[in-house]
Amino acid sequence: MVAYVIIPGIDGSDEKHWQTAWEERWGATAVRIAPASWTEPDLADWVAAVGAAHATAARRGERVVLVAHSLGCWAAAEWLAVAQPRGVGVFLVAPPDPRGPAFPRQAAPTFANLRARPLPCPGLVVASDDDPYCEPAASAALADAWRVPWRLLAGHGHLNSGSGLGDWPSGLGLLTEVAA
Repeated sequence: MVAYVIIPGIDGSDEKHWQTAWEERWGATAVRIAPASWTEPDLADWVAAVGAAHATAARRGERVVLVAHSLGCWAAAEWLAVAQPRGVGVFLVAPPDPRGPAFPRQAAPTFANLRARPLPCPGLVVASDDDPYCEPAASAALADAWRVPWRLLAGHGHLNSGSGLGDWPSGLGLLTEVAA
């Protein structure tokens, strides 16, 4: 059985976000991170929150998949680099470009200088061709640096609540590439 760690971006995922719908679908096999710094993200706090959620999820499933959105992608990648866990996969949706003009440097300064490094597990980066936080070339470069496949979707913005994805069934289809 697979357990999931839900890793939202700044301020968490609201009730209309696909991460929230998936968390409800998965029930007890899903664990959402709980950092103390949702609004003004601190990298160390978020990485610790990923580790704590992973520890809980690992007791609920034989395999764990990290399901990250936006800034949560960076928290997941940094935790993976430090923890080097086994039996993990990672689904990275709409990672923001730390060097891009729209990166939330003031709200999340500890995330601003991060660089993508090879991930120690299977994964997938999913991006949109019109994401205001990451140009397609930048998201492709992140996937390449993380050494995971990349999927570019057309016209879905930041792949969040404002994108109108609902429970995002095609995203669940993409997730199977990691969870299988």
